[in-house]
Amino acid sequence: MTWLPLLAVLLQLLRACRTAPYSNGFFYHDIMNGNGNGEIYFNGVRLHVKALEAPIFAARGTNVTLPCHYYYEPRLSAPRRTRVKWSRLPVNGGEETDVLVAIGLRHRSFGEYKGRVHLQQDSEGEASLVITQLRLADTGRYRCEVIDGLEDESSTVELELRGVVFPYQPTGRRYQLNFEAAQRVCEEQDAALATFEQLYAAWEEGLDWCNAGWLADGTVQYPITQTREPCGGLGLAPGLRSYGPRHRQLHLYDAFCFSSSLRGKVYFLQHPHKLNFTEAREACEQDGASIARVGQLYAAWRFLDLDRCDAGWLADGSLRYPIAFPRTNCGPPEPGVRTFGFPSRHQKHGVYCYGMR
Repeated sequence: MTWLPLLAVLLQLLRACRTAPYSNGFFYHDIMNGNGNGEIYFNGVRLHVKALEAPIFAARGTNVTLPCHYYYEPRLSAPRRTRVKWSRLPVNGGEETDVLVAIGLRHRSFGEYKGRVHLQQDSEGEASLVITQLRLADTGRYRCEVIDGLEDESSTVELELRGVVFPYQPTGRRYQLNFEAAQRVCEEQDAALATFEQLYAAWEEGLDWCNAGWLADGTVQYPITQTREPCGGLGLAPGLRSYGPRHRQLHLYDAFCFSSSLRGKVYFLQHPHKLNFTEAREACEQDGASIARVGQLYAAWRFLDLDRCDAGWLADGSLRYPIAFPRTNCGPPEPGVRTFGFPSRHQKHGVYCYGMR
């Protein structure tokens, strides 16, 4: 009878359908990741990932832990194999940067984070990221992603470095920098382009500057605490004035740089004679140090209350001095770093050095 083989095939298909596990689309057919109790198909189980909602503040050169925990609801009776991925979200519209990927005790770090990050798993469901020797470029928002089979959940945490924002323009006139040049001059001064959040915090603390400058996200803005006609007009309330995103190659502005705490020390070199720029640089080197950069002077003023009423050379050829405690004959009544611009390098002045002393 020719219909008997066909009947046998149909019976096998019915038996397979009856014994196949049910899935509602939310769970996974990852049999190797099961616990034998069918919990990976248990209706209503959900993966949750939680990170700290408040920003985490740290200083350059220190270590920091970005908390992240995950759990299942309802709770499972046996642990599951998960994959944890940490990435840094861009501030300027680029792609996410991979930081670390871990499966169990094995992990791999990437790029500038290689050798500086590891996963902290001190308790059940913990997947916190530890970053050592923090750098200026580490500031930003980080994503903690937990992947279990076909399901993944994530949460983000903000890392902010404690530091100081300062406006910067090179020698000559204002508005000479495109975006890439602005990034470069900040790095040359031991700093990085400031983020919007950093500039906003500086404005809240009283920063008032009427020249527009690049920020890390490619926008151009400037902070005003005292309204005046040349700086957006009298009709605008105090705040950040924004030109929005600008062409990164064609448009030219100043820069807002951000510097954080120092591992070394900035000091005014005690020298029997005034020095021209070349002599000043050599004198610092002879003292076992290097001529200080602008970001280092600002950081020493902000974090260490560096206070000296003597103008000194810096590495960019500018002449500045820091005042933490305002007094007569030392500039305006507010604390700050005073500048005399970029005098002729043949002039004789003091010098600020930076070293590990």
